[in-house]
Amino acid sequence: MHAWRVLTITLLIALVAACASREKTPSRPDRDGAPGKRIHASDVKDAVPQPEPKARYGNGPTYEVWGKTYTVMPSAAGYRERGVASWYGTKFHGRPTSSGEPYDLYKATAAHRSLPLPTYAEVTNLDNGRKVIVKVNDRGPFHSDRIIDLSYGAALRLGYVDQGTARVEVRAITFDGRRADRKLPDDTYLQAGAFQSKDSAKALEKALKNGRVRSVDVDRTKGLYKVFIGPFDRLVELEDTAARVVELGYERPHTVRR
Repeated sequence: MHAWRVLTITLLIALVAACASREKTPSRPDRDGAPGKRIHASDVKDAVPQPEPKARYGNGPTYEVWGKTYTVMPSAAGYRERGVASWYGTKFHGRPTSSGEPYDLYKATAAHRSLPLPTYAEVTNLDNGRKVIVKVNDRGPFHSDRIIDLSYGAALRLGYVDQGTARVEVRAITFDGRRADRKLPDDTYLQAGAFQSKDSAKALEKALKNGRVRSVDVDRTKGLYKVFIGPFDRLVELEDTAARVVELGYERPHTVRR
């Protein structure tokens, strides 16, 4: 009996020591991932496009990573590209980005190999239609099969955090060196939703109006009840309204002509 008690006590001590050792071992700093605090997609707000001077850092004209030289575009005007997006998270949270801004994984930001820093861009998930506006303030991804690396928050908005990558379209938002409130065509609207049920469309219309979104109406088009906001004659008003819709917890509406 004495020998069994000694053996049992010895095993218990070893088990406690092993647990203590695991608890004291920090997570590997070279691994990236999602934060322990999970948030909702609606908590991540669109970046607000505005004219900004080029960042002091990260604008080349060239730079080298892993022995390969990259060239920074002189302007983002007209940039539109489709490809694969990835995302980055906890490994870089709080660290300086290439432009010098601290990386915040909960904000809608992104890394791109060649766009000027900063650049504002609309990113669309081609598989589910979700959109997010990001501020490109970092460099990457340095994998030839990917075109953009979104923050955890932006990837959450697009619905591909769990998958890791998604097929996207990236469209730069530029201001031609002037203020963002450029004139829009008279028939420019935002479409906030499309439903087979009129009641569902009316429910969204009511919710948006209760959320202080103006000029909302429902129209039956091609067999669907669509919720439109507008018209808008200035870009800044359209962007402010789209941001308000997102703040209310809905997907970002897309621009249409009626």
